[in-house]
Amino acid sequence: MIPYGRHKIYPEDIDAVTAVLKDSLLTQGEQVPQFERAVCEYTGAKYGVACNSGTSGLHLACLALGVKEGDIVWTVPNSFAASANCARYCGADIDFVDIDPQTRNLCLNHLSQKLNEAAKHNMLPKALVVVHFAGHSCDMASVAEITKPFGIALIEDAAHALGGKDALGNAVGKCTYSLMTVLSFHPVKSITSAEGGMVLTNDANLATLLRRYSTHGITRDESLFDTENRDQPWFYTQLELGYNYRLSDLHAALGRSQMMRLDSFVSARLALAKQYDDLLVELPIKRPLLDENSAWHLYTIELVNHEREAVFKALRGRGIGVNVHYIPIHFHPYYKALGFTKGMFPNAETYYKNVITLPLFPTMTNEEQSEVVTQLTEVLKSEVTK
Repeated sequence: MIPYGRHKIYPEDIDAVTAVLKDSLLTQGEQVPQFERAVCEYTGAKYGVACNSGTSGLHLACLALGVKEGDIVWTVPNSFAASANCARYCGADIDFVDIDPQTRNLCLNHLSQKLNEAAKHNMLPKALVVVHFAGHSCDMASVAEITKPFGIALIEDAAHALGGKDALGNAVGKCTYSLMTVLSFHPVKSITSAEGGMVLTNDANLATLLRRYSTHGITRDESLFDTENRDQPWFYTQLELGYNYRLSDLHAALGRSQMMRLDSFVSARLALAKQYDDLLVELPIKRPLLDENSAWHLYTIELVNHEREAVFKALRGRGIGVNVHYIPIHFHPYYKALGFTKGMFPNAETYYKNVITLPLFPTMTNEEQSEVVTQLTEVLKSEVTK
């Protein structure tokens, strides 16, 4: 089976992890701060707070913004559930903005229309979680311009997009237009720390809150202690209800080592995407836009004349590990119970009905890619059209 995604671990990665195993500190040592600095140096962000998953990072971002019951957060339906769950963890309401059928990212027209309508009814969101789907950066400059008059905080969900750039050449994660950017280091992402995530920001106060919320809400900052406790060397104090979202030094060492190959990983993904673009040009499918600034986490096609389920099963049966990204968030029973129904976000729903994710990973060989294209071609010829 050729998988849709696959990580690559090098001997240097293994050496980095085993070096930590031989050290005295498996967690709360020097590896996490070094990993945070490496990601900040790469992206241009001022502060990075590592955590144990991208999902934790999204939750931390909402906590740092003070998202709470009675607030509203918006995101897109075409994403993994964590992009919306982060608001629900804080007790906030969630709503969605439909996607652009071409970019598969948030639709700027829908965003503008929805904001103007929400303003009339005093239902504006406190925050907007902007998802960079498949590694393609959303048009953050335009999103910022549209949302600025409404005072909405922007969080970038860049779980797919580390190593990518926006249309103006800004590195994803620099937080040029947003308050925070959230990354994921799951094994199929741009780099891996096995499990892990990070929140990037240029705001020192947000960075302090992010770090505190990720460590139980506890601080050892003496300036925040009661006067009588300031001379007690063992003392610490809990200021908020936080969480244990720390990343271990083992994970950080792996992530830091992988960072050294990030550019080569993304370059390999881009080369494969370009080859797919050429190899698939004659097939009755809709290809993704060929974005040279993308991190190319996923290569997703949309079927035009074929039933997705039949094609999916046939390809799996032929050893091609295709996948589907994503089931629209509002289709899940949990969100249906909140009042969402099919038909509310037609662009995302049409996309979901026809999408298949083809294998794409940095170490994919030309032979493997050729096999994917050959099997897809044969399946589309053999399967009955709609």
